Amino acid sequence: MKHYDELETRSADERDAALAISLPKQIANAKALEGYAESLRDVDVAQVRDCDAMAGLPVLRKSDLSQAQSERRPLGGYAARAPADFAHIFQSPGPIYEPGGVARDWWRLGRFLHASGVGRGDIVQNCFGYHLTPAGMMFESGARAVGAAVLPAGTGQTELQARAAHDVGTTVYAGTPDYLKVILDKADELGLELSVTRATVSGGALFPSLREAYAARGVACRQCYATADLGLIAYESDAMEGMIVDEGVIVEIVTPGTEDLVPEGEVGEVVVTTLNPDYPLIRFATGDLSAVMPGASPCGRTNMRIKGWMGRADQTTKVKGMFVRPEQVAEFVRRHEEVKRARVVVDREGEADRMTVRVEAGAGESARYAETILDITKLRAYVEVVPLGALPRDGKIIEDLRTYD
Repeated sequence: MKHYDELETRSADERDAALAISLPKQIANAKALEGYAESLRDVDVAQVRDCDAMAGLPVLRKSDLSQAQSERRPLGGYAARAPADFAHIFQSPGPIYEPGGVARDWWRLGRFLHASGVGRGDIVQNCFGYHLTPAGMMFESGARAVGAAVLPAGTGQTELQARAAHDVGTTVYAGTPDYLKVILDKADELGLELSVTRATVSGGALFPSLREAYAARGVACRQCYATADLGLIAYESDAMEGMIVDEGVIVEIVTPGTEDLVPEGEVGEVVVTTLNPDYPLIRFATGDLSAVMPGASPCGRTNMRIKGWMGRADQTTKVKGMFVRPEQVAEFVRRHEEVKRARVVVDREGEADRMTVRVEAGAGESARYAETILDITKLRAYVEVVPLGALPRDGKIIEDLRTYD
């Protein structure tokens, strides 16, 4: 397969030369914005021409962005356009607001879909959400960039999803890793033959057992690492050796909670600078853990590789494609006077994520608690009411019991 464009196969010298031109422009673009007025005030833009020079810039954390947005609605002073000049404004849990554009491949997901073999003649059943959060639009934009048709399925209504996939001849699934299995199982139950041969997934951990189960059914499953704030960060190719960093971002790995780079191969927090002039996030800390892999991918793409998602640098945890944050657990406790503490435990039930909330209240109505949790996190959870003093005093609010090897 041909590569998406010539950017993917550049030499290190070519990539460095291009960065020496684009990076100072992006830093200057950011420096002119209210959100960066203090943090970049003394930065000599002309000197920030490579990754080494970037190491001296401050890290922008999601908590900083959230605070800025509470003071300067809705985008915190970090966008280069007025909110009304964007095509979309999205809301993610927190809440945190993100802009969206309709220019070709604005989030750059087309690069990932192309690497997954998606193109003209394909019908992509897009099972990412279209309501408030941007994932649905992100993948639709990428599908349009590679010339594929889109069935904007969204989430839920599994029987309708299975029937639609059968009726329209869906060839590609896009969504969280585990939901495709739900659709396939429902199709089996209904006696429907599906034409899905590829799955493009994100928003959750792709466990080896699940990938193997898809392969056994003739479905090649590839994953990407993308966020609502940054768009595509890294993606798998058929080489299946780590994830290749997208050409529209700069990725650094730092010691969690700091601005310090870790040695190559060491696990740390993923920090990303986007070259998107509309929303120039500089050294944005994702809260995710990963590590740089040595060398280039055997597929011929020459950009840096990372090992993919290796957990969270903080207690914020992704469940079924949605982030669950300690602040949300605190909000749950505040809403119920009798609740003293709460702890979210995430594990697996079959091939799906399962969220259990253990509520220290002595007594209480688990159904009422479940409604509050759904309202705050947009996720359904099992609720266990435990006696007062039963939860460990170990500082953990969110406990992720899933394994990733």
